[in-house]
Amino acid sequence: MVLLTPQTGSIVEGPGGQDVTETSISTNIIIVVAGNPVGAIQSMTVNEQRPLQMIDEVGTDGHIDSVPIKSTNISGECKRIRYNGMRIAPAFSRDFLHVAAQRIPFDIQILDKWMGDGPSTIITTIRNVWIEKISYGYMADNWVIADDMTWQAEQISSTLNGGQAGTSGVRGFPLQLDSVEMAADVGSLLGSLSAPGLINQFFTNGSIAD
Repeated sequence: MVLLTPQTGSIVEGPGGQDVTETSISTNIIIVVAGNPVGAIQSMTVNEQRPLQMIDEVGTDGHIDSVPIKSTNISGECKRIRYNGMRIAPAFSRDFLHVAAQRIPFDIQILDKWMGDGPSTIITTIRNVWIEKISYGYMADNWVIADDMTWQAEQISSTLNGGQAGTSGVRGFPLQLDSVEMAADVGSLLGSLSAPGLINQFFTNGSIAD
């Protein structure tokens, strides 16, 4: 018997009253580029943002519709201690030091092993990453040198290790399944809004009404 909170259904005890830890923590995260783990990372931030427009009409107080108006922008930041003789770009498997030197983008993989190792690992792939900014400082009151890097990318997707769709958790709640959203989430589509039948879309067992 799993103990859930009555209002939200959050799991607080496992079967038979077992103690459980349900909170994701960063010690289960490994950041990899070209098959090489990136060490000495202090923080890594990933941002996904898509501009939206609310549709109004004269004579109505309120929005009557809303729609995305541009593609999703993917960007991020990373702070890394200079360690193992590498500045931040070489730590990301690129043999240069300065932003102007980059001529080919690279991919970043984030391995989330909180749900388990092997086939249970959630792999997030950030594709075609361009370094936007590298900054660092030299200080008299703290001699440890840290590099800060900001970047932009073309696409982001997540799968379970092995290529199938990712997991939505262990709570067992019914989800609104949509085959196009799932395809975009794992990277089979660049985005979900180019698929046909959008105006007639509804959620029903992953099918699409055209």
